[in-house]
Amino acid sequence: MTRISTPFTARTTAAEVLAGVDLTGRRIIVTGGASGIGLETVRALRGAGADVTVATRDPAAGERRLDLSDLGSVRAFAASWTGPLHAIVANAGIMALPTRQVTARGWELQLATNFLGHFALVTALHANLRQAGDARVVMVSSGAQLGAPFDFDDPHFEKRPYDPWTAYSQSKTADVLLAVGAARRWADDGLIANALEPGYIHTGLQRHVDAATMRAMGAMDEAGRLLTPDYFKTPEQGAATSALLAGSPLVAGVTGRFFSSDNQEAEVVRGGPGVMAGVASWAVDPEAADRLWAYALDAISV
Repeated sequence: MTRISTPFTARTTAAEVLAGVDLTGRRIIVTGGASGIGLETVRALRGAGADVTVATRDPAAGERRLDLSDLGSVRAFAASWTGPLHAIVANAGIMALPTRQVTARGWELQLATNFLGHFALVTALHANLRQAGDARVVMVSSGAQLGAPFDFDDPHFEKRPYDPWTAYSQSKTADVLLAVGAARRWADDGLIANALEPGYIHTGLQRHVDAATMRAMGAMDEAGRLLTPDYFKTPEQGAATSALLAGSPLVAGVTGRFFSSDNQEAEVVRGGPGVMAGVASWAVDPEAADRLWAYALDAISV
């Protein structure tokens, strides 16, 4: 299968990706769209004419409430949506919680927020996506998917010791598998589903990352001041791949793929310690995608 390439680079902004693209009449949901790369994704999509709904846990004027860790909130949001839905950008997330936290349902909080809540939302809105005829599901994953596969035996760290980064990596692998699963199931509905990594960007996502890790990344000095290494992107650049997959005609019909932060389809690699680029084979494994889909359906039905 030929990898998809685009004329864009890691330094292209979301607005540049959608320059000249007319999204008038297209209704799009962006979760976590009130800050960070989510906000820049919203700005670019609206700039191209789309009708964008911002779904956020702490809504302000013009936004709608959605707490992805609360299945009741997800169901209420989905039930309130009427008419076609042309795209959903699953952007909201949390990262590297220092201690294990669980929801009322016993779900580990990173998995609940990053994956299970989005799975519940996307599946609940499937009829609306199908109504659009050419809808897109965009899963904002991470390069962290290279760090760990999904642990079907202990997804919520009930048996194994909790590790912040393993939990994050697992949740981001699950996001890619969601896109693969949706692509396999919903192609006949005209729906496409893809996943992406936005790259390194200073946003609120890093609020739980310890200072030692930030210094090791070159993103903080000894006094605790943020630094911006050359490999970091601006939020406007970090939103580019989300905008590409949500609105660009260049990827029309492309489904079940993973795009890197340079706006190109990623190479499938083995994954594991020391692997810094590509998409892990465990994150695009169709058998794992089907198994995870069944697991998630069962989890949200209880």
